[in-house]
Amino acid sequence: MAAKDKLYSGTELAQEFALTPQALRFYEEKGLLQPARSGRMRVYTYRDRARLLLIQRLRRLGFSLEDCVQYLSLYGSVGGGQYQLGLEKIERRVTELLRLRGEIDQTIDELKSLEQEARQKLAAADERASSKGQKHSKGTEEPA
Repeated sequence: MAAKDKLYSGTELAQEFALTPQALRFYEEKGLLQPARSGRMRVYTYRDRARLLLIQRLRRLGFSLEDCVQYLSLYGSVGGGQYQLGLEKIERRVTELLRLRGEIDQTIDELKSLEQEARQKLAAADERASSKGQKHSKGTEEPA
């Protein structure tokens, strides 16, 4: 049997993608997957598996389920609609991540500045404590 002809049970597909069968049903409710039925059992095709792979990739990259639904709804459309939508969403996501990276970089810089100030104050406090301890110990020594 060719890989494209292979059928998967919900359990098999869930295990392969480290999901629960409930997650597969949730994706089905959202219109992301359309498994066939064999009696009461859901049967997933190579196409469902490929869609799930793409869904997981898009989710890992920070796209919402709605983004996935929109993108997959245009699959195979004439005129490159799927790719145009995908490109727009990718550009928005890159812009968002660059903005977040700027905020993260700024936060890290501020934290490093606070860290440096705290280390300097700690060192100064240690120095004061050390010099007080030396003065105090000199004053309490008994003459030889």
